Amino acid sequence: MKNISVPIIAFLLFALSDLSAQHLPLFTQYRDHLSLLNPAAVSGDYLVYEQSVTIGASYRRQWVGLEAGPETQTLHGTYLHAQRESMSWQFGGHLLNDQTGPTGFTGLYGRISGILTDDPYFGGLSFGLSFGAVQYRVKATEIRLREENDILTATDQAQMYPDFGLGLFAYRRIEGGLLDGNQVYAGLSVPQVFGLDLQFEDEEGTFSTQRVQHYYGLLGMYAYLSDDSFLEPSAWIKYVPGAPVNVDLNLRYQMQSNFWIGTGLSTARMFHLELGYLAFDFLTDDSIFRIGYGFDYAFRDYGPAAGSTHEINISFAFGG
Repeated sequence: MKNISVPIIAFLLFALSDLSAQHLPLFTQYRDHLSLLNPAAVSGDYLVYEQSVTIGASYRRQWVGLEAGPETQTLHGTYLHAQRESMSWQFGGHLLNDQTGPTGFTGLYGRISGILTDDPYFGGLSFGLSFGAVQYRVKATEIRLREENDILTATDQAQMYPDFGLGLFAYRRIEGGLLDGNQVYAGLSVPQVFGLDLQFEDEEGTFSTQRVQHYYGLLGMYAYLSDDSFLEPSAWIKYVPGAPVNVDLNLRYQMQSNFWIGTGLSTARMFHLELGYLAFDFLTDDSIFRIGYGFDYAFRDYGPAAGSTHEINISFAFGG
């Protein structure tokens, strides 16, 4: 298997009459991508710093030891309109592009959520909806074959489909007791609701792949320390039909200074490491600029051959 390239692996997969696999990318710094994972989520910039606007971008390169390994780019933005009434609102959207060898997709989504709360800073229950369109593509001309002309389709293909996601998110600042002032949050989401059978066809033949729903759970806590630093333990639970449940467990420490560091493990035997820097009052008063780096390594048989994963995330938050 070590000598088989990613394009050949992709061909073997597409040679199946029906493929069921994960179609959404993973993130090491998933707490900075909550709006992509759950359209109802409230960002950490608001929960910790009460910043109502966050704009960000990220780049992720997976399996750097393999040619044409997965690459993911994102752009995202969110705005929380806080009202000290029964309902506050969030608006935003994101652009997501993912490419693995000859296969890939690009999705553009809008997002809206309503937060049932008297004061969104202290807690609430949020219901969210994302909506947009996704283009799936297969560059069949880039698939390398052992024998010429032994695939039905040799023409690049692309198809566009509508999509939407649903989410539920709850959070609360604790009052009283040992955890006084700390915050907890939890969420459930289905970021892509439609499960479609994507069929690519031309005059020479057809092949297909099945897009399946993903089910996500999020749990976390901001545990504030006496020196204005805090710990953030969190878990990202992922389920895709036909695959085992996967859980990422992570712990991030935001220092009293501008730096943070984090680490974690997943049930898929992936090791996570992250570190980053925050610049306060970056362009305007009370604004925050953040840059973070994430690193993954798989402690599995394919780990040394596939290589590590690297991720860069930047964001700018303001409106506090």
